[in-house]
Amino acid sequence: MTQAILDVVQQVMSSPWIYLALFALAMLDGFFPIVPAETSVITAGVFAASTGAPDVALVIVVAALGAFAGDHISYAIGRSTNNRLRNGRRSAKAFAWAEQALAERGGLVLVVARYIPGGRTACTLTMGAVAYPRRSFAFFDGIAASSWAVYSALIGYVGGAAFEHDPIKGLLLGLGIAVTITVIVEVVRYVRRRRTVPPPAPEAEPAYAAD
Repeated sequence: MTQAILDVVQQVMSSPWIYLALFALAMLDGFFPIVPAETSVITAGVFAASTGAPDVALVIVVAALGAFAGDHISYAIGRSTNNRLRNGRRSAKAFAWAEQALAERGGLVLVVARYIPGGRTACTLTMGAVAYPRRSFAFFDGIAASSWAVYSALIGYVGGAAFEHDPIKGLLLGLGIAVTITVIVEVVRYVRRRRTVPPPAPEAEPAYAAD
C-alpha cells in the first residue's frame, strides 16, 4: 500500500504539470491559507533530491512566483475592503496601529510574517487595507516570496538527500525541520511579547475621610 502511494506521488512529481500545480497552490495560499502550499514545495524538494525530478531550481522559481501573485491578490482584497474595515467600530484602532507599525517597519513585518502561521494572509490583507504603497509592497514581497520558496524547497531537498532511497523518511525529516523552526519562531515571539508587556500598575489604596 505504501509503495503504491509512493509510486503515485513519484509519477506526479515527475510530471511537467507539477510546476503549474505548485504555482497554483502557492498562489491560493496567499488568500486561502488552508492550502498546503509549503508542504507541497517541501515534498517537491524531497523528490528533487532523491529521484532527480522535479528540478529544484524550477520548483523554487514557480513557488516564488505563485506566492508573489497570491500576495498581490490578498493585497487587492484588502484594498477593496478598505473603507468597510476602517470604519468598523472595533477595527478602527487596529488599523490606526497597523498604519503606524507598517510605516515604521513595513518591509520587515511583511518578510517576517511569511514564517508565522496565518501571518502571511493577515499581513498582506492589512497592508492593502491601509493602502501601503504598492511599489514598496511589491519590493518587500518579492524578498519574502523568494526567501520562502528557497527555504521550503531546500528543507525538502535536505531531507531527500539524507534519505536518498527512502523519500518518505526524507519527507518526514523535511516536515519535522519545518515544524521545529515554526515552534522556535513562536516561542521567541512569545518570550519577546512577555518581556515587552509592562507590569500592571499597583492599585491605589483607597482614601478614607478623616474622622
